[in-house]
Amino acid sequence: MSALLDSLADGFQGDASRRTALDDVLRDGLPGPRSEAWKYTSLRALERRRFAAVESVPAIDMQVLDGIPSPRIVLVNGRYSPELSAPHDLPAGVSLKLLSEVLASGDDSARFLARRFERNDEIFARLNAALASEGVLLRMEAGVASAVPVHLVFIGAEDGTDRAWHLRNLVELREGARLSLVEHHLSAGSHAHFSNTLTHVHLARAATLSHARVQHEGERATSFLRTDAVLGRDADYQRIDLELGAALSRHELNVRLEGDNARLTANGVLLASGKRHVDTRLGIEHIARDTRCELTWRGLGTGRGRAVFHGGILIRAGADGSDAMLSNKNLLLSEGAEIDTQPVLEIHADEVKAAHGATVGQLDANALFYLRSRGLPEDQAQQLLTAAFCREPLALLEDPAISAALVSQLDRALATAGVA
Repeated sequence: MSALLDSLADGFQGDASRRTALDDVLRDGLPGPRSEAWKYTSLRALERRRFAAVESVPAIDMQVLDGIPSPRIVLVNGRYSPELSAPHDLPAGVSLKLLSEVLASGDDSARFLARRFERNDEIFARLNAALASEGVLLRMEAGVASAVPVHLVFIGAEDGTDRAWHLRNLVELREGARLSLVEHHLSAGSHAHFSNTLTHVHLARAATLSHARVQHEGERATSFLRTDAVLGRDADYQRIDLELGAALSRHELNVRLEGDNARLTANGVLLASGKRHVDTRLGIEHIARDTRCELTWRGLGTGRGRAVFHGGILIRAGADGSDAMLSNKNLLLSEGAEIDTQPVLEIHADEVKAAHGATVGQLDANALFYLRSRGLPEDQAQQLLTAAFCREPLALLEDPAISAALVSQLDRALATAGVA
C-alpha cells in the first residue's frame, strides 16, 4: 500500500458500504504511467507523501475574502466556518445546506452519495465516495431565479501539519430555475495540504446555470477536483474555469447532454507557472438530439511549469443534430515549460456538425513587431499580447461584476508569474 493511501485511510469514518469502497481503492492502488488518463500526470511523488485528517479550523486573515460578497458559504481546510460565511440574502426557493447537517438529520437528499465509481483511473472520485463527509448542497425550486450570485469558498490554510480533506457538493436546479454560481478554491498563506473535491451538477428542463470557478491554491498544495454535470431538455450550462495552479492540480469536467436541445458553453484558462503542474480533462457526451457544446480553452506555460489538457467529445448514436466545437490554443513562454494537449472527437451519429483543434506555439512575431513599431518596449508588447490571449475565454460571462473579478484574478496571477 502507498503511504498516501495508507494515511488517507486512517481518517475513515463511515458505514460498511463506504468501507468496502475504500478497501477496493486500497486493493487497486494508484494508477501508473500505463493508464492513458494519467499518462502526462505522474502520481509517483504524491504516492510517497502522508497527510493527516483535519482536526480544527485555523484562523485566517479576512483579507482572503476581499471582493467575495454574500450570500457565501466558506469552508476552511474542509470544515465549515460560520464566522466567515454569510449565507443570508438568498431568495425564497433556494436552499443552501452543509452535507454534514443533511447526513446528521437522515434526510434522503444526500442519496447522491450512493454513486460509486468503478474504473481504476477514477481513483480520487473513488476515494471521495468512501471518505467525503462534508460539502455543500445547493438546490433551487422550479421557476426560481436568483438576482444575486451565490459564492462557494474553499480555503486551504496552514496549521502546522499537512492535512487532507474530501468534499462532496451538489448543485441542483429544477425546471426553469436560473442561477449564477461562483466557486473559489483559494489559499490563505503557504501550505502543503491535499484537497479532493467532487461536485455534482443537475440541471432540469430549461434550467440555466452560469458557473465560474477559480482554482488558485498555494504553490505547495495538491488539489484534485471533479465536476459531473447532467443536463436535461433545453437546459443551458455556461461555465468559466480559471486554473491558476497549485503544486499539482487536476480538474475533470464531465458533462452529459441528456435532454434534447441541451446546451453547454465551457471556457477556461490554464496557467502553469514556476514548477506548477496543471491538468484539465474534459469529457463531454452528446446523448440527445440537437445538443450543442462550445469549448474554448487557452493554456500558458512559463518557468518550468507544465500544463496538460485533454478535450474529449463523444457524440453517441441517436444524438443527431449535435453541434460540437473545441478550440485549445497554448503559448509556451519559456524553454523549461511544457504543454501537452490532446483533443479527441468520436462520432457515432448522423447529421452532426463537429470540429476540434489544438495548437502549441509562441507569441506571434508579426504582432510583436507591430506593437514594437508603435513604440512599445518588447516586454510590454509581450505582456499585452499574453493578457489578451488569456482573456479571450472570459468574454462568455454576462455579469459585469463577476467578469471584472475574474479578469482581476487572472491579471494578478499573470503578474505574479512575470508575464503581465
